[in-house]
Amino acid sequence: MAYLSGIITSFLIAFPALFSIVNPFGGALIYSQITLGRPHAERVSLAWRVATYSAIVMLVSLLIGATLMSFFGVSIDALRVAGGAVVAVSGWRMLYNPQETEDRKQDHASNEGRSASWSSDIAFFPLTMPFTTGPGTISVAIALSANRPATNEALLPFFAGAGGAAIAIALTVGACYAYADRLVSLLGPGRARILTRLSAFLLLCIGVQILMTGIQGALLATLTNAH
Repeated sequence: MAYLSGIITSFLIAFPALFSIVNPFGGALIYSQITLGRPHAERVSLAWRVATYSAIVMLVSLLIGATLMSFFGVSIDALRVAGGAVVAVSGWRMLYNPQETEDRKQDHASNEGRSASWSSDIAFFPLTMPFTTGPGTISVAIALSANRPATNEALLPFFAGAGGAAIAIALTVGACYAYADRLVSLLGPGRARILTRLSAFLLLCIGVQILMTGIQGALLATLTNAH
């Protein structure tokens, strides 16, 4: 029962954080414009390749991100403080100026998409990175990885839940991009922007929580060493 509870808890923390920064609905609106005029089958195939690459990027960041930082001498508490701050700042920017983030994504993806041949595989660059899972997503995934439990028996449920969240986000990306035309007609820019701001607020809260956990851990370690 504790194992299942750990998976669910980890999933419920990771899913809204990754969903907020990836923003599949907002991305689908831009994806529909970038791939405008292409055959439906080609757009669907491209969408699921982007989803596959996105899953790989998020899973790798979750599984080895914090370990890689530790290898370079960065403590878990320092990583939590830095990662939480990055996540919180990202959420703040998306909350108060969501259009700037989407415009930056659209400009970059459009410019690279025009310069690349559609016969080549542009699913990874630029449509996966940096358009769908860019530096912000990697930062969030590493911050989540840094928030892993200290006990070994709780690690497997944690990574199972966080990994499940990453896969669920990738599937959502694939579905939203594959049916971007229908999503555009259903949501429209206004509703998509509302969803973006709601998810940005969740991202801000999660970033603050990770930041507080890192500060508490650092203070506790300092007090323990002092005594």
